[in-house]
Amino acid sequence: MCASAQGQGRGAQLLLNDQGLFYRRVLTLTLSGIQMIPRRKHNASSGSLPPPDDKNASNDYILSDGAARDGWRAALRRRLNRKTLHKRVPIAAWLPQYNAEKALGDLIAGVTVGLTVIPQSLAYSNIAGLPPQHGLYGSFLGCFIYIVLGGCRAVPAGPTAIASLLTWQVAGGVVEKAILLNFLTGLVELLMGVLGLGFLINFVSGPVSSGFTSAVALMIATSQVKDLFAITVTGNTFLQQWISIFRNLHAASLWDPVLGFSCIALLLIMRKIGMVKLGTKQAEGPSTRQKVLTKCLWLLGTCRNAIVVVVSGTLGYWFVATHAASPVRLMGAIPSGVPMPHLPPFSYVRADNSTADFLEMVSELGSGVLVIPLIVLLEDIAICKAFSDGRTIDATQEMIALGVVNVGNSFMQAYPGGGSLARSVVSNGSGVKTTLNGFYTGVMVILALQFFTQYFEFIPKAALAAVIISAILFMVEYDVVKPMWRAKKLDLVPGVGTFVLCLTLPIELGILIGVVVNIIFILYHAARPKLSVELLKTEAGVEYLMITPDRCLMFPSVEYVRRLVNKCAAGGAVPVVLECTHIYSADYTAAKSIEQLTADFHARSQPLYFYNVKPSVCSIFEAVAKPEHFVVFYEDEELDRLLAADGRAPAVKPPAVP
Repeated sequence: MCASAQGQGRGAQLLLNDQGLFYRRVLTLTLSGIQMIPRRKHNASSGSLPPPDDKNASNDYILSDGAARDGWRAALRRRLNRKTLHKRVPIAAWLPQYNAEKALGDLIAGVTVGLTVIPQSLAYSNIAGLPPQHGLYGSFLGCFIYIVLGGCRAVPAGPTAIASLLTWQVAGGVVEKAILLNFLTGLVELLMGVLGLGFLINFVSGPVSSGFTSAVALMIATSQVKDLFAITVTGNTFLQQWISIFRNLHAASLWDPVLGFSCIALLLIMRKIGMVKLGTKQAEGPSTRQKVLTKCLWLLGTCRNAIVVVVSGTLGYWFVATHAASPVRLMGAIPSGVPMPHLPPFSYVRADNSTADFLEMVSELGSGVLVIPLIVLLEDIAICKAFSDGRTIDATQEMIALGVVNVGNSFMQAYPGGGSLARSVVSNGSGVKTTLNGFYTGVMVILALQFFTQYFEFIPKAALAAVIISAILFMVEYDVVKPMWRAKKLDLVPGVGTFVLCLTLPIELGILIGVVVNIIFILYHAARPKLSVELLKTEAGVEYLMITPDRCLMFPSVEYVRRLVNKCAAGGAVPVVLECTHIYSADYTAAKSIEQLTADFHARSQPLYFYNVKPSVCSIFEAVAKPEHFVVFYEDEELDRLLAADGRAPAVKPPAVP
């Protein structure tokens, strides 16, 4: 019988039909006039057949709309409600519950992250091959925008190491191209969010992501060798840069590497100090004094970048003030003040005095316009998942938020950025409560731009290189190799392949090839479904061959399945039953292959039956296959009757009527 939907907003319940079969109601119905029609009976009396899979079945019910749909006003009301507002403007959900405790946590986290983001932004702009102020330009407006649109409290939006390296490889250190790249990156991210294209990120698998991240870490460390030794390095790839390093190493300065390696050692020591926890081995737990000391040590480790930059900058200022020159290379003059917002540049003058228009600039940026948004989103969503505390992450909302952030930052002359893992760790460890912590971080960056840029010029470049190298060393994911080897050795192929390709080719090309290789692996797996073959007997004692594919029949796999079924059935006249429980979808190519398969069996007078075909799949097959060849059944008794009609089993007597 049909179970009709009565009322609105009902939850999941079990319905019992007149054959005694249970069906799960999996939809919450809000419109009147919709009927739920149960699918055809799935018999499970045979021990060789799998039990009904009502939970995952795609054709449990066919929905029919018995009433006319509402107009566009009703549809608009359904979309523009409080739930949608909280989903697309997350600040509206948590701001009414904001209190003094959360404000204190956000204040501490925002100030702490601000002490981290200022030296990082100066260093990351060096990775991007841009003047240092452009890193700071991208570190305040994005924080303000993310407060309103962001969904993860521990994501301070701003420059990142990976985005900086990709910007350098794509824009080549040209400021105008880097700013336009940021604008286009934001538009692509925003478009992906509006169109719901977040699934594209899922094509970057774990092995590909690990290989890419590890290669980028080595590339970033390599890009800082020039400042660590005060030499000139050329080349775009890992190998080209190291060849240039060895050629020019003889011209290295003495004091730059001394200062750089000393800063690296100091940063690593302070990182270890920040991980010390006093009193954890005591039975009664740490005392109040030990807790305070532990927090002070953690603060020392957290602010290590700012401490090293301030100390080395003071040293550089002292050299200039007392000796009129510094033995190490300094950053140089940095423009003071917050930039006025204006449109991104849509043209620029090349080194040969020729002018490149918008289309030529986009052509020069190439695949980076698509690769950088994907990588930024991948990094950001991974960070959100790591600090979500079990909550579901809305990837679409993150795309929209980062899209608006990057578009806005492009008006402030910044280059592409996103969520940074290092800053997120600091923010989470500081007790962040909401995204409002970004307000304090942004204010600190504005204050630094307005009042302290005159002192940034004394910061040694070797100290900034040390900040980057000491942080980037821990991005190399060597620890995933052993679990990957134990779990599935084949996953090492796209992982190691991406790692090698990103080191030998331009990074955006390396990650694209890695993703393509991974997709090829997926398609190969989809094109080679597993088939289980069993020789069974009916209640009448007639043998038949049961063949069960383990997944859907789509165009990459149909010829392979057809060949295997013919191979299993060849050499004998035993009837064949194709068990279709796991076939939830099919296409025209699959239907044509089924038609050819039934014709193959008919040509050699061998029975072929299809068991438990879903209604939607059955309609596709019936549209192409010949009706007299395509025989479907849903109960074991039907198989006995079919075999009896074929002369392979005694006729089944109908049950006596009482």
